Amino acid sequence: MQEVKFNFEDLIVYQKSLDFVDLVYDTCDKFPKMETYIPVSQYIRAANSIALNISEGAGASDAQFNRYLQIALDSTRECVVCSTIATRRKYISDGQNKNTRIKLAELSKMITSLQKHLKNKKKTNY
Repeated sequence: MQEVKFNFEDLIVYQKSLDFVDLVYDTCDKFPKMETYIPVSQYIRAANSIALNISEGAGASDAQFNRYLQIALDSTRECVVCSTIATRRKYISDGQNKNTRIKLAELSKMITSLQKHLKNKKKTNY
């Protein structure tokens, strides 16, 4: 049976967002059990939100896709805060925080570039 693939799965930003989700799950596995319900849950939801909003918006109009991309971008910022809190609480090392921030900066740039592409595409259609 042939694999069914959706168009958004070809987006590199979507693929990188899934890689980030994996990183967050692996990171949160090392958090103390007492933190499972608030920081871990919030961090995982924010990371998942990046990928989910990219995929959900990809099938919509350009204006709607841009709105979903903005939500994904907001979630990257939320992940920065989660990583910072985890570092301050000594759940992750400074090196892990730095690696996370590098990946989030890359995702942010990719999302912003896609937003700019959508806006420029709109301008050239009129």
